[in-house]
Amino acid sequence: VQLQASGGGLVQAGGSLTLSCAASGFTFDDYAIGWFRQAPGKDREGVSCINANDGRAYYSEFASGRFTISIDKAKKTVFLQMNSLKPEDTAVYYCALDPRVPRFHLGLPYEYDYWGQGTQVTVSS
Repeated sequence: VQLQASGGGLVQAGGSLTLSCAASGFTFDDYAIGWFRQAPGKDREGVSCINANDGRAYYSEFASGRFTISIDKAKKTVFLQMNSLKPEDTAVYYCALDPRVPRFHLGLPYEYDYWGQGTQVTVSS
């Protein structure tokens, strides 16, 4: 399984970014992809996840209302639209895949088996 995260960059506070996670190299009939982030000196924390088949999405409290996760099942690509970005959103964002689905909550990093390399998001004040 390969996960390729992209779309990070530098943005001013209040701006928007869309991250992409392209998944490949597997034949699971169903799966979930989650986004996590890790800021320097902090633990990795969950942002959002989505089940590929039923489309149910789950968000952390800080992401709810500002971030939107979506999936293009044909391309096995998950998007994370991030609006109203804040300096505290600065982190490396990772996508991860869980083949044990459906998920009923975002969960913790150890619940996801496969990880991408991460993409840096920097929000300036």
